[in-house]
Amino acid sequence: MVRVLIYLAAVMTLIACSEQPVEPELADTAEVQTFMADAAALARGQAIFEGSCANFCHTMELEAELEAAFLFDCQWNHGSSDQDIFNTITSGVADTRMVGFGSNFPEGDDDLWKVIAYLRSNQQAC
Repeated sequence: MVRVLIYLAAVMTLIACSEQPVEPELADTAEVQTFMADAAALARGQAIFEGSCANFCHTMELEAELEAAFLFDCQWNHGSSDQDIFNTITSGVADTRMVGFGSNFPEGDDDLWKVIAYLRSNQQAC
């Protein structure tokens, strides 16, 4: 009986170790793509962006004298992948007005992914 248990444990270990890990960026992109196809998620992302970002630093329209980056073009200062944007919003940018929001949105990280989906869905063609 002990041999059978050892054998089963070894097989389970091999199976668990053989699975291919999911690339974090691909998983995040899939989540953003899902939210981009959901009108309610985009509306929530827009509301959070307008209430937390656009009224303080970022704008909805490109302006000449922007202190903060315009987020609807193709020029990203701190990485352009969904995960890079997530990290920037979560941790902030040192020595700038960009504070880290952490997971302090009402629905946690889901709200942050909805903001990213909103930005992506309104981004200019690159």
